[in-house]
Amino acid sequence: MLNIELIQSDTENVRASLIRRGEAAPIDELVSLDNKRKLIQKELDDLRSQRKKANQQIGRDNKPSSSALNEMKAAGQKVKKLEIEYKSIQQDIRTILLDIPNIPRPDVPDGKDESSNQIVRTVESPVKPISNARPYWEITKDLGMIDLTASAKISGSRFYVLNGKAAKLQRSLISWMLDIHVEEHGYQELYLPYLVNTETVTGSGHLPKFSETMYHDQEDDLWLIPTAEVPITSMFREEILKPDQIPAQFVAHTPCFRREKAAAGSQTRGIKRVHQFDKVEMYKFVSPEDSDKELLKLVDNAEEIIRRLELTYRVVELCAGDLGFSAVKTFDLETWSPGSNDWLEVSSCSNCDDFQSRRANIRYRPESTSKPMHPHSLNGSGLAIPRIMIALIENYQQSDGSVVVPEVLRKYTGFDKIDS
Repeated sequence: MLNIELIQSDTENVRASLIRRGEAAPIDELVSLDNKRKLIQKELDDLRSQRKKANQQIGRDNKPSSSALNEMKAAGQKVKKLEIEYKSIQQDIRTILLDIPNIPRPDVPDGKDESSNQIVRTVESPVKPISNARPYWEITKDLGMIDLTASAKISGSRFYVLNGKAAKLQRSLISWMLDIHVEEHGYQELYLPYLVNTETVTGSGHLPKFSETMYHDQEDDLWLIPTAEVPITSMFREEILKPDQIPAQFVAHTPCFRREKAAAGSQTRGIKRVHQFDKVEMYKFVSPEDSDKELLKLVDNAEEIIRRLELTYRVVELCAGDLGFSAVKTFDLETWSPGSNDWLEVSSCSNCDDFQSRRANIRYRPESTSKPMHPHSLNGSGLAIPRIMIALIENYQQSDGSVVVPEVLRKYTGFDKIDS
């Protein structure tokens, strides 16, 4: 959530920054409402001061006049009326703010969509795929790795069943990635609820904007998480953290559930774009002065996973119009899949500044006696499973139709090849 004080003090810059994202936010309405709120606040303060003085005078008088008592009563009624109006305006302001996205950093590239994203660097793999590489949906069908017929029978389209060694490969990937992030990168591992309440989804910035893309149990008012970012954000909701609790960095493996619709085609074929998938998520709470450098560390932590898998990849900086709702700056990591002839996004690493901590009312004290402030939050995939599986299958396929397991995973899988 944007800071209303920033909107008041730097109105035109905020408006221009949101226009860069393609957002025509009701900034003037917000400023007007906030000005009205301030006027009511002043009137309330004045009335309460007057009531206090009048009450003290009545206490000193042996026989207060009826007019003085009537004035006190009228002032009390006016205070109650103004308090109701004040709360209503506060709620109107919050409702509008909840629908406004974060503002991009000034150095974020201009652009309306992914066509304006900028490639930062491309890293070539020492492992060269075979010539005439086949797409993963052909390979996995021949090797019996993925069963889309069974998943369609169980759940419908855009779900999948992994068989035998494919299921073990996915489990091995998850365990290996968690071990790297915990043991080498210093993250604290979490096991999280997959069903969360409305306050939690609002705190991360996924509600109210994206309610149509999530699964919701209306009876219990619980939402299936679209990413571990959602529950981690609310771990400290409505709390003031101590100085030694910041910085904090967490990692979690969860399934992710997304209702988003997609037109039939190459984007939805196989397991590239599905309603349920697994992901290892990294998350940081840091001080504002450290968040930019922590974003680069986050990106490097995700890159390290791809480097050890020896896959060709590139780092892409998102333009203003392609940023996620809560982000001020984002880098995507994409791996090359030779059989699909495509770059696949396997990680998205974002700095959200204090946007999420304001929504969730998370604060911390830089020092034990200092005034509480909002920490910055960052999140990044480390990595998303289906697409990194696709990249592994297509890059490690062999001319005999088998798929070799990357060396770093073999102690987890217990086998070095998937074949028929």
